Parts: sequence; C-alpha cells; structure tokens
Amino acid sequence: MKQNFFKYQAQTSPYPLAIEISHADGSYIYDIKNKRYLDFVAGVSACSLGHRHPKVVAAIKKQLDKYLHVMVYGEYIQQPAVELTQLLANFLPYPLEKTYLTNSGTEAIEGSLKLARRATGRSQIIAANLAYHGNTMGSMSIMGYEERKQAFRPLIPDVSFISFNNEEDLKRITAKTAGVILETIQGGAGFIEPKNEYLKKVRKRCSEVGALLILDEIQPGFGRTGTLFGFQNYDSIPDIVVMGKGMGGGLPIGAFTASTEIMNQLQDNPKLGHITTFGGNPVIASAALATLQTITESDLMSATLQKEKLFRSLLIHPLIKEVRGLGLMLALITPSAEITNQIILLCQDRGLILFWLLFEARAIRITPPLTISEDEIREGCNILLTALDEVISL
Repeated sequence: MKQNFFKYQAQTSPYPLAIEISHADGSYIYDIKNKRYLDFVAGVSACSLGHRHPKVVAAIKKQLDKYLHVMVYGEYIQQPAVELTQLLANFLPYPLEKTYLTNSGTEAIEGSLKLARRATGRSQIIAANLAYHGNTMGSMSIMGYEERKQAFRPLIPDVSFISFNNEEDLKRITAKTAGVILETIQGGAGFIEPKNEYLKKVRKRCSEVGALLILDEIQPGFGRTGTLFGFQNYDSIPDIVVMGKGMGGGLPIGAFTASTEIMNQLQDNPKLGHITTFGGNPVIASAALATLQTITESDLMSATLQKEKLFRSLLIHPLIKEVRGLGLMLALITPSAEITNQIILLCQDRGLILFWLLFEARAIRITPPLTISEDEIREGCNILLTALDEVISL
C-alpha cells in the first residue's frame, strides 16, 4: 500500500508522514500494525467531534437510506441542507441569515470574493500579509505569502495587502475597496489574535467607505475558540462569514453566509452567479447538521476554554517560548524550525500526532478534537514534554 501511495497518489510535499491508517475512533488514530496515536491535530482542525462521533455516523447512515445527490445546488428542496442553514441562522448575529453551501472552505472563499465584487460594483480586494485562505487561484491571490504563490502567477488582479493588527494600514481601505478579507485569527502566520479591538476598527472603516468585511472562520469556527465563531470573541460582525473544516464532522464542506440582501446578488444579473454541483450534498449536510447540533446542545464550547487552561498549565518548558492562540486553537513556539521538526517527528514515533503551520516554521500546531478529555490532554502533554526533554539534552 505504501509503495502504491507514492506511485499513484499525487503528493503535496517531498516527505509525507505516511502513516498507513487502519481505523480511527474518538481522539485516536490507529495504523495497520494497530499502533495507537493520540490526535492533537484533528485532521487540521476538521474533526471537531473527534473521529466517527456516534451522532455524526448515525446521521450519515440515516441519510444514506433516503437519497444521495439528486440535483445541482439550489434547485431542489433537500431537508438536511435547509435544516443546516436554518440552524446556522439561529446562531449567527443579524443580519447574517442566508448561507450558500459549498464543497470546501477554499470554494467558499471564492464565492465570498465574487459576492463582494458583485454587491459593491467594485473590484479591489484587500487581504492581510501572511494570510492563508486556501489554494485555488482566487484564494491564492489573497494569500499574503509570495514564496508559496509566485510559481503560479499571474493571479487575480487588484488585490492589495495590509498588515494584521496594523491600524495605520486601515487608511488603505477606501471607496474603491469591494471587500476586506481577514482570518479572525491568523492561522498559517502562527495563530495570531487580533489586538486592541483591531477587528472592530476594521469593521468601522469598512462601514465608513462602503466596503464589505469578510471574516474567514474556516479554522476558528464551530466552537474551537469557546464561541461558535471566533469573531464573537471580538465584537465585530462581518458582512460575509466563511466557514469550513470543523463544520462537517470529518466530511468535506464549506459555506459562506451573508444578509439576504447581499446574498441575493448571486441570483440574477447574471443568473447562476455562483454555482456548484455537489454543494449542499444531503449526506454531508446531515453530518454537518449533527455536528452543529452536538456542539450547540452541549458544553463543548465552554469546556474548550477550560481545556486551554489545562494545556497552558502543563506546557511549561524551556523550549516552549510562547503559547499562542485561543481555546483549542493553540500553537507552541520553539526557538527554531529545526527543534519544531524534531519534536513533531519524535512525538509521532511515540504515538502523538502534532503538525506544522504554513508560514511560522517554529510553530507546533495543537488543534485537537473539542471532545478530547482532560486525561487525554495530560497523556499527550506528557509525551510532548518527554520529547522536549530529549531534544534539550542533545
């Protein structure tokens, strides 16, 4: 299987981790030799409820017995998609009430950029340096990291960049700006939170000049920061909110939500302004609905902040220079990329899954399932601290 993996399946890096998966359950992944790995990454923030959560699996099985794909997005009334979008509206602040379901977060980013241009009649998009919003051509155009996109130029024109948390840069948002797109918490940059009411100030500037504020919640969303969406921690309501990853309980999905007035711009002039074949797929929408119900009907969101405190109390070590982030979206900063690489690989060998961040080479990602127990947190932190001791002694 490993030989065929390298021969037939396209790779994204020269050295994949290449664990050969047998099964997964709860907070653990098992390889074909039945070695158990405690998962501190959750499929890169995607498995909010862990692996094969019973309510998600039951929802999938129930829908499988009814129907699968029946028609392109937006033409037929399909109960799982309607109930999902209605429940989202119930938990989002006014006027965020109409949701377009997509197949992934990056596709939702594409839709949000088109919508901002369509609704304002303007073309300029402003994004942040060190931003990551996906890898399609539109999403890559607003990636604030030239090294990763230069090989694919030319990209979409009329995109400008500002620095996250730099208030002076807000002057660059003008009456020519269609939309300002920001991650609520910068992910690839190293889990950078907004400071000094930065998002409120961006919101105010956008309102002053008639630009739309787009907040990318693909990583912070669905309870990971102690609220359903990260922006709810910072008192700033976007015009468009983009979601994905943790939304689907382990299945691929994305979405963007706006007011009815704004979202209806995609209905006409031209018709089919944004279209997808499989967006709102009933099986995936069922999984997402079960995920949203489970998160909002439980104490998982408030428990996230308690689990953050436990992580911070345990992860004290000379090689941990900083713990960034909020809730269960945490990044450990070590003195160097070399040390980070050593720690991640040592921990994998000892049965703990950690991962990197895109642009901050010193960072160790910790984004476990929201369902992780305190005992599992202690178990994983013991493995991590032992690895840190081993590295510091070299």
